[in-house]
Amino acid sequence: MSEAESGGMGLFDRYLSVWVGLCIVAGVGLGAVFPAVFQAIAALEYASVNLVVAVFIWVMIYPMMVNVDFASLRDVGKKPKGLCITLVVNWLVKPFSMAALGVLFFEHVFAGLVAPETAKEYIAGMILLGVAPCTAMVFVWSQLVKGDANYTLVQVSINDLIMVVAFAPLAALLLGVTDIVVPWQTLLLSVLLYVVIPLGAGYLTRRRLDDHGDHARIADFTAAVKPYSVMGLLATVVLLFGFQATVILDKPLVIALIAVPLLIQSYGIFVVAYGWAYLWRVPFSTAAPAALIGTSNFFELAVAVAISLFGLHSGAALATVVGVLVEVPVMLSLVAFSNRTRRYFDVR
Repeated sequence: MSEAESGGMGLFDRYLSVWVGLCIVAGVGLGAVFPAVFQAIAALEYASVNLVVAVFIWVMIYPMMVNVDFASLRDVGKKPKGLCITLVVNWLVKPFSMAALGVLFFEHVFAGLVAPETAKEYIAGMILLGVAPCTAMVFVWSQLVKGDANYTLVQVSINDLIMVVAFAPLAALLLGVTDIVVPWQTLLLSVLLYVVIPLGAGYLTRRRLDDHGDHARIADFTAAVKPYSVMGLLATVVLLFGFQATVILDKPLVIALIAVPLLIQSYGIFVVAYGWAYLWRVPFSTAAPAALIGTSNFFELAVAVAISLFGLHSGAALATVVGVLVEVPVMLSLVAFSNRTRRYFDVR
């Protein structure tokens, strides 16, 4: 967030899609050359949670949670239209549209290309992406469109609070509808590990740093730990694609197949949210962040839950990892589109 507030993206943020792409190549190559190493890492798990991946995901999530300012919740009623758009899209539209697209493509359109059991796992991974609204990169997207920073903080805080209580039930509902058996205890454990605990740690850290109302200390701290967050993301990508190396090399078409519904979902959700904001006469500084927040996903959580529920080598884990690859270039293209269409909001 500090880079967003200072008016620019860091080197890793600006070229994140490039780094992710390189890590995918590295992961597949290493997984093919050193399969025994990745098998040994995969065996380091407890209660269906891989310990190595868990550490990397915590490293990713913790700096994001420090950015969540619960004091901003007092401003929740100042811009109700933008808040309404994002919450409706995040919790009433996106999870169900993602499930529908997954079923459409992997049980019908791509039915002859993917085995039925594997198709169910891909659908599960996409559902987990759809149920997890973004809490991190939205700060960067909001800054790039010169959005209202306080509004973005409100959105992140409310989404995190809702996610604590709604993620597990909604994911279980949709996964159950698609005939995938989900152990509730594993799903709840994942929410505890990857939402509740990091959120609590972030809150305590923020309180300690902000004891004297010195917000600069928070900005300095998040700037200092953010590189570790990015490294955690990239290390996770290397591991996940290393675990999936055999499948990817045997079936490279799978990546493209998974990307198709993810791309349709992302651009479709943005059109719904952005168009709604325009018709509802929401100011651009609120409309653009609302649409971008509604479009992006908390892929770190989705990856973690997919691994916990279905395993490191599962199609669900692969689908969430493809979500990482798709997300950054898609969001950058939507930022560019938003900036080009700003004038249509300003002239009203």
